[in-house]
Amino acid sequence: MGITAEQLRADARSNRDQILNAALDVFRERGTEVPMKDIADHAGVGVGTLYRRFPDRDALLIATARAHLERLAELATAAWREEHTAWLGMCRFLRECAEMQLGAQAAAVGPATHQAMHVDPRLTGVRAAAVDLVTRMTAQAQADGDLRADIGPEDIALLMTVQVYTRGDESYTDAVDRVMRIMIDGLRPQQHS
Repeated sequence: MGITAEQLRADARSNRDQILNAALDVFRERGTEVPMKDIADHAGVGVGTLYRRFPDRDALLIATARAHLERLAELATAAWREEHTAWLGMCRFLRECAEMQLGAQAAAVGPATHQAMHVDPRLTGVRAAAVDLVTRMTAQAQADGDLRADIGPEDIALLMTVQVYTRGDESYTDAVDRVMRIMIDGLRPQQHS
């Protein structure tokens, strides 16, 4: 009994996902100039498999950025739909960004690479979806009186990339809790403080 075409497709998708997840991890830890072999090793696949999926570093960077932006849009969508208010959705989304160490990922991408990815037409649609969700949450939270009027979507985008450092006596989760309390308090209008 041989392997079916469907099993091969599922295996290829699994390899691709493993590579993208590994690339996100390695890029966050070591930057985007890491050898491709290190990414393959981290993914548990051969270098040939990596190059069959992504013929060069640019293709891997774009695919990783796309997967990352899609994940952000998914998180924002879930927060928007599942929370009772836009404010609670925004707070949840910002926490999730901190928990996934989005700031460390952003810092790992050099300015030139970041700018190139920002204007790359292959990422325009998925970036626009994420930006739209953040913009809608921001506007609704302000309309509800839960968010300061002087905070715009670009400010929320900046806060999405906050880096959380842990003290020696606390866990990463505890550090995120502390930072989020400070951040959320600063976003509230005075009457809520």
